[in-house]
Amino acid sequence: MGERTRRRRVEPTDDWEQLELLCRWPEQLAYEELRPLVLFGMPVAERAAETGSSQRTLYRRVSRFRSEGMDSLFAAGGAKRRSLPPAMRRLIVDLKAEHPPMRPHEISTVCYVRFGRRPDYRTVERVLAEEPIPLRMVRRFPLYREMGEPRERRTAVVRLHAEGWNVKSIASYFGTARSTVYRAFRRWIEEGVEGLDDRPNTGGGARKTDLRAYAAVKSLQENPHLGEFRVHAALAQVGIYLSPRTCGRIFLAVNRKLYGLEKPKGPAKEKREMPFLAGRRHQWWTADVRYIQDHKLGGGTVYVISVLDNYSRAILASSVSRAQDQAAFLCVLHRAVEEHGSPEALVTDGGGIFRAKRALAVYEALGVRKEEIERRQPWQSFHEKALSCQVADVAA
Repeated sequence: MGERTRRRRVEPTDDWEQLELLCRWPEQLAYEELRPLVLFGMPVAERAAETGSSQRTLYRRVSRFRSEGMDSLFAAGGAKRRSLPPAMRRLIVDLKAEHPPMRPHEISTVCYVRFGRRPDYRTVERVLAEEPIPLRMVRRFPLYREMGEPRERRTAVVRLHAEGWNVKSIASYFGTARSTVYRAFRRWIEEGVEGLDDRPNTGGGARKTDLRAYAAVKSLQENPHLGEFRVHAALAQVGIYLSPRTCGRIFLAVNRKLYGLEKPKGPAKEKREMPFLAGRRHQWWTADVRYIQDHKLGGGTVYVISVLDNYSRAILASSVSRAQDQAAFLCVLHRAVEEHGSPEALVTDGGGIFRAKRALAVYEALGVRKEEIERRQPWQSFHEKALSCQVADVAA
């Protein structure tokens, strides 16, 4: 056996400064701070003046010492871990084993619903780190699609929600969509126990049409110029309120099949010729400006100025600009003429940048004839759609 070390004898003292020098452990010093208060009933204010601690701190430490004993002098984490009931610790481990994606915050909520006490999420994490997780856990409920009865499915959803599970975890646990869980909740809230069963199939919802509506649609249908929207408006004037889609369904599924009505034919329309149809390359060019709101350039709306050959339908020159001004248009026209030469004629709409004096002077100098489409007649530029699609692709 080793030799015993001889300890230096020290006279007993109540002087706090001397006690601070003699105590070797924080727990020993904490006990000496509380000992006069607990054993002899020394006033807290007097002890606070001696030790330099606040009165609130001493009151709190005395209260903890009376409720927890010597454990209160040591690290608070150990005392708190031992204060969790075994049943709650077991529930935390079982929940994590049954549904591993469940987060500590939700496990804390389930504990609150079961025991009326909400442990901190850090406490839940410590319990999961300390306790062994079962390697195999039997599910309390099968997957949603494996439960045969609709009442059984909805009952299981409501039961887990009553235990404190949130919608995300319930949907993940049953392998179904969140919308399905929400529907089960709504039926439980609105109808109670009866909402857990399937509703009887009545063959569809309430009918919005009757024989009077059918007869009115049949009489209006004979006019070839009336479509479903105009029929909907005409019926509203006589007190029959049907949606345009309902009127269209009556057209197809009822009147034409039931009465054998053919689709009415309107008067023959004369096909209008395109006024600027090109028969050779560079006979007609079309210049246009498009504004694009949805783009990745940032900074608001941008404009795309393009020159198109009507014969080949190819974009000869194009540029992206922050403003639709005359200088930007003339720069695009200059690049097109520089690479392909001058066209015989240029077609535009009535925009001011195309009719300005400076632009007209450039056309005259190049020997280009200037033409415009009629107002509110975009069909006259049959490249309108093709130009819009190509410009949108370039700008995106």
